[in-house]
This record gives sequence, structure tokens and C-alpha cells, in this order.
Amino acid sequence: MESKITLAFDTCLDKMYVVLKKDDKILSSKVIENTQTHYHSAYLISTIAEVLNENKIKPEDITLIGINIGPGSFTGIRACTTVARVFAQQSGCKTVGVSSLEILSKITDSPNPLVALDARKNKAYLYVDNEIKGAIELEEVKKLAQSGDYTVITDDRLQPILGGISYQQKSYPLGEILISMAEEKIKSTDGDWHKLLPLYIQPPPMG
Repeated sequence: MESKITLAFDTCLDKMYVVLKKDDKILSSKVIENTQTHYHSAYLISTIAEVLNENKIKPEDITLIGINIGPGSFTGIRACTTVARVFAQQSGCKTVGVSSLEILSKITDSPNPLVALDARKNKAYLYVDNEIKGAIELEEVKKLAQSGDYTVITDDRLQPILGGISYQQKSYPLGEILISMAEEKIKSTDGDWHKLLPLYIQPPPMG
């Protein structure tokens, strides 16, 4: 039986993750942080090449690419989606996108996660009741967060307002979560790279 090799990467959040998995074994998992001179997505292509070379995997060996499609950094969303589409176009592999909100909902075992990420302008990107709700007014999100019905997962900027867990304060295995979700999601989609689109809940900044 032919091996299943999945490559997953994420440049949408505050750290970059590149994970390589063969069948049921994680071969490599790298985390890259921003530097003073470069945003982490600048290292995406070189890190992918490094991971493949270290494991003697050729691009054409990859059967699935899973990425974070956002919301998050607009630069990161663009980088992630573009690299995945070009890679899949050249190698012929399947692709699937997972929202950062869905990924973060899995950092706890809670059956009722509420994920809220800073969307600026007194709004938060909201995922609740297993659904992406969009960019919601912060006061409305705060009422939900304080209702006691949910386990709140957020970022450093919103934690003082919403309480709960900030994903930025602990090293969660986000790359491994992404790769598992991608492998599950591909079972219900054709994996066509043409359909892999960034999730811009709010329009990107002009210029």
C-alpha cells in the first residue's frame, strides 16, 4: 500500500509551523518565530525545503498539503495559501484549508470551546457552537465569554477583556492539530488546489 505523506504549514498566527507526517508518524515539526528584521513567513519556503531534505522526501511524494487559511495576519494568510497552491499545482497533491479558529478550538478537550481572536476596531473573530461567526462586536463576544457556558480561548490582546486561555502563553502543538484536522477534512472534499482560498473575514488593508 502506498504511503500517505502529509505536509502542513501555518503562517497566519504569531509563530510559523511546518509539520511533515508519513502515515501515522510525525517525521518533523518545526516552529519559527518572527525576528526583528523578518516576519516568519519569509522563512516558509526554505523551512519546507529543509524539512523535506532532512527526511529524504521529494515534493512529488507529498499526497496532501494542509494549511491554515485564516483569520490572522494578512501577509501570513497570503503566503500560506500561495505557497500551497503553487506546490500542489507543481506536484499534483491534494490540498485542504483549516481555519485558525477551528485549530485553536482543539487546544483543550472542552466540548464547548469559544475562540475569539482580535480583529481590531473593537471586534473579535468568533468561533462558537462549532461555527465561524465572523468579526463580531467585542461587547457581544464578552457577554458570551462571561456566560459560563464556554471554555474561552483567545489571544494576549483580548484575554484581559474576555478571560479564559491565551494560546500565546503556552506552546500548544498547533502544527500537529492542523495536520490531523487536514487529514480528517480531506475525507469530505476533493482537495482541488483551485478551491483553496484564503479566509478573509474582513477585507485586507489597502496598499
